[in-house]
Formats: sequence, structure tokens, C-alpha cells
Amino acid sequence: MNSPISPEQLFADLIEQSNKSSSQLPPVHLWHPEKTGDMEMLIDREGRWLHQSVEIKRPAMVKLFASILRIEDGNYFLVAPNEKWQIQVDIAPLYIVDAKRILRDGVQVISFTTSTEDQVLLSPDNRLIMHQKKPQESIFPLIHVRDGLNALVCRSVYYQLVEWGRENTLDNGKSELILDSLGSQFSLGDIT
Repeated sequence: MNSPISPEQLFADLIEQSNKSSSQLPPVHLWHPEKTGDMEMLIDREGRWLHQSVEIKRPAMVKLFASILRIEDGNYFLVAPNEKWQIQVDIAPLYIVDAKRILRDGVQVISFTTSTEDQVLLSPDNRLIMHQKKPQESIFPLIHVRDGLNALVCRSVYYQLVEWGRENTLDNGKSELILDSLGSQFSLGDIT
């Protein structure tokens, strides 16, 4: 009797592609210079990078900055071997602009693309987080991308996720919307 194929085996090619994308980034985890200063740079809620209130329009420059980004104690830094500049981030430093649902043998994986071309599969390592800064404020869907860095899911992608979700009734009678990916379940929140 054949044993069933695991979701990781079904999607091994996509997992490898996602891991390869991350492995090509600079080794910022090895760089530990002292803080150089504060840079007048902001990543706004739409994923735009602004320097001195002017948007950086060159995608290659934004991609380069995103590749040397690190979070420490809730603060964001651009890090090089000998420099470390603190920057500001409205909600999340990365921004999800596309999602694809891929089905194989009845199992699905959700693949995300950021505005800086990161490829991320929704999985236990790259979780969906429904984040709320303070009670009574809006809830933001975030995807963990790498090394503590999250990406805000753009509105159109969030609506796609809602379409792909399924209702799940909890023991207390409430319902939540669940998204399946790589054999794991992720909550999009209460339906009520």
C-alpha cells in the first residue's frame, strides 16, 4: 500500500523556489554594526518607500533597500557591514501585491509576491497574521516573509483570500473564515 504524499512533497518545487529567493539575499544577520543614525526614510502603508517625503520610484533601488532591511526590538534598520540606519515603517516593511492559489491532488498552496519580488508560500514558517495595533483599530492581514519581517496584504489580494477561504464553526458556535495552504489552516478572522 502506498503512503499518501505529503503537502511538502507535492509542492517541493515551489518550496525550493521560495527558499532559493530568500537565500540570494545579503547576509544581514551576520552584520552587527552600531547604529549610525536615523535616516529620513519611511515605508508607508501602501508599501511605498519615501526618502525626505519623496517616493523612490526606481524598483531596483527599493528592492536593494528591502534586501538589507532588518528588525530589532520593533525598530527597522537598513544594515550594511559597517552602517546601520534606522528608518520608519507605518504598518509593515513589505507589501503583498499578488497571490495565486495552486491546487495539486486536492491540496492547495497560496503563493504570494511582494512589491519587491519576494516569493512566499503560506505555511507554518510564513504565517498569516491578523494584526491589530490597538483595540478598536483596524485589523491588518500580514504575512511573515523572513527574519521577523512582515508584509501587509493589499486590499485586492485580501479579497481573493476571502474568496478562497472556507467557513469553520468553532465549539462556541461562532464561525471563522479559514484558509488552507500546504496542509495547514490559517484564520482570516470571525465571520460575525
